[in-house]
Amino acid sequence: MSEYGLRIHGHCDPRFAAVRAAFEENFRDRGELGAAVAVTVDGRTVVDLWGGWADAARTRPWERDTLVTVWSTTKGPTALCAHILADRGLIDLDAPVAAYWPEFAAAGKEKVLVRHLLSHRAGLAGLREPHSFADLCDWELTCARLAATEPWWEPGTRSGYHALTYGFLVGEVVRRVTGLLPGAFLEREVTGPLGIDFTIGLPEKEAGRVAEPVHAPAVRSGERSSSLAQLTPVAVAALTNPLVGAAQANTPAWRAAEIPAANGHGTARAVAALYGVLAGRGTYGGHRVLSPEAAERVREGQGSCLDLVLGTGLGRESEAGLGLWLSGPNGSYGPNPRAFGHDGLGGSCGLADPEAGVSLGYVMNLMGPHVADDPRKTALVSALYSAL
Repeated sequence: MSEYGLRIHGHCDPRFAAVRAAFEENFRDRGELGAAVAVTVDGRTVVDLWGGWADAARTRPWERDTLVTVWSTTKGPTALCAHILADRGLIDLDAPVAAYWPEFAAAGKEKVLVRHLLSHRAGLAGLREPHSFADLCDWELTCARLAATEPWWEPGTRSGYHALTYGFLVGEVVRRVTGLLPGAFLEREVTGPLGIDFTIGLPEKEAGRVAEPVHAPAVRSGERSSSLAQLTPVAVAALTNPLVGAAQANTPAWRAAEIPAANGHGTARAVAALYGVLAGRGTYGGHRVLSPEAAERVREGQGSCLDLVLGTGLGRESEAGLGLWLSGPNGSYGPNPRAFGHDGLGGSCGLADPEAGVSLGYVMNLMGPHVADDPRKTALVSALYSAL
């Protein structure tokens, strides 16, 4: 029991007491509702904590096996699927996407490479035609529209965050090569063999374990309108076509769909394990998922720039690797500039640092307003590195 009445569950090695303290501070000082954090060092779990409430009404305590939508933190496991196939010689990251997905060559996209999909450089950050939430839940329709559309910019020249389209683009290449959607491929190759409690989408039988995503109180309407007014057309397409948030994530349709950029469901322990594969240079729990060379390729920087979608919100340049974002000089994933990871809408995070042998998973249900680097995540990452 903390000094302010909240019971934090789980375990934390004494060396990482600062992480527990930061986790408690998130509840006391940063408005946390329900959350969990896990840390592995050299494949060993040293922090596994959870606490708070799984619903807005505070009637369901957050349990050890509570699941929650992790939003774009899902992109790491989705990228892992592509890298497994590349490691086996079944995908060439420098091949045209159309070599695997012939219809994709339409509208001037015949030279778009697989690496452009992984690094948000394909020019397909959002669709130009209206695309509803129901449309987003339709795999075939969404992929067909992406195959037919033209890029917003010259592919390969800049990054523009593919907030929702990323999972369909990378995922359709996975499906064309294996016959499996990325969720099924991930289960067969990684989460099943390793016993990792993470799925893309969610079987209805597990719905009782899911935390309710809740939006934090909205910013003042004038601030919100000003923020939207600053968005470029490509950012509007990427972030609002369709607009998804807590209301959509709390529906059976969201759980039943395959949206590999955003609707992964898991525990913090599961996120730390999946990112731990990369922190372990391809190995986790004694199981080799990737060769060391393939694991290293995930963080192969594709060039720093002001992202065409996130640039205004971040206010700084950033650099994508082949599926995840580099910590870089901004320190988004700790002081090692070559550490890497991914944030999710509202605050969640997965982090991998091969040099330190460290991975971190943070999940929560109160969705903050930050584009990236939510203060709760930043506090946990800072506390982790203070203990190393």
